[in-house]
Amino acid sequence: MATKSIGTETNPDYPRFDAGAFSHNALLTWSNMAAIIDHTLLKPDATRDQVLKLCEEAAEYRFACVMVNPVWAGIAQSALSGTGVPVGAVVGFPLGASLACNKREEAEAAVRKGVRELDMVISIGLLKSGMNTLVQQDIHGVVEVAHEAGAIVKVILETCLLSLEEKIRGSELAIAAGADFLKNSTGFSTGGATSVDIAILRGVAGTRCGVKASGGIRTLADTRTMLEAGASRIGASAGIPIVREMGAP
Repeated sequence: MATKSIGTETNPDYPRFDAGAFSHNALLTWSNMAAIIDHTLLKPDATRDQVLKLCEEAAEYRFACVMVNPVWAGIAQSALSGTGVPVGAVVGFPLGASLACNKREEAEAAVRKGVRELDMVISIGLLKSGMNTLVQQDIHGVVEVAHEAGAIVKVILETCLLSLEEKIRGSELAIAAGADFLKNSTGFSTGGATSVDIAILRGVAGTRCGVKASGGIRTLADTRTMLEAGASRIGASAGIPIVREMGAP
C-alpha cells in the first residue's frame, strides 16, 4: 500500500491536527490532563487488589479509562460500574503474533465483559514481511467486533521494531482497517514513546484518527513532549504523579 507523505503539511488530502491547541487545552488544568490519560496496569503479576486500586484511582481522578489485561476486565467493569469511567483491555498482547481468529475471539470476550476500549497489537512479523492484506484483515477483525459493540480500537504498531517505511505503511493499514487510534508501543519491547515516532504517526493520521503515546511516560515533562508531538491520548502507569505535578490532590 503506497503512502503519500508522513506529514500533513505536504499531504493536502488530510486536515492538519492542531497539536499546539490540543496540548494547550490539556495543560490548562489537571482534570483536563487526567481526561486524556489511560490509567494503566499491564504487569503480568498484577493482583486483584492492585486492579481494584487502579479502578478506585481512575474514578477519583476521572482518567480517560483504565487499561488492564483481559483476565481482569470483568472485575474492573464491576468496580467502575456507574462511574462513567470505561474499561480498556489489550488484545494480542504484547507480541501481536496470535492468529487473527484468536484476536477476534479475545475482542469478543472483552466486549461481552463490558470493555469499551481495545488496544490491539498488530502482527509485526506480517508487516515486516510485506503481507499487507493479512495485516489489514487482522486489524479489521478486531475493529469490526469493537465497533459493533460501541467500543473503540487503538492499534499498537510497536514502532521501536519498525523502519520508517514500516511505521508509515503500518499506520496507513491500521487507518484503512478502521482504527480509532494509532499507538506506538506496548511498553514491553525494546523501546517506548519518542517524540519522533509520535510525530510520524500523527503525520500519517492527520485528523483521521487519534494517536496514543505509551511507554516510559512518567512525568509531566514527558507528557508535554508527547502532546506537542501530536499525541491525543497518553498511556501511563504514572498518571497520578503526572496530574499531581499539575496540582491534583
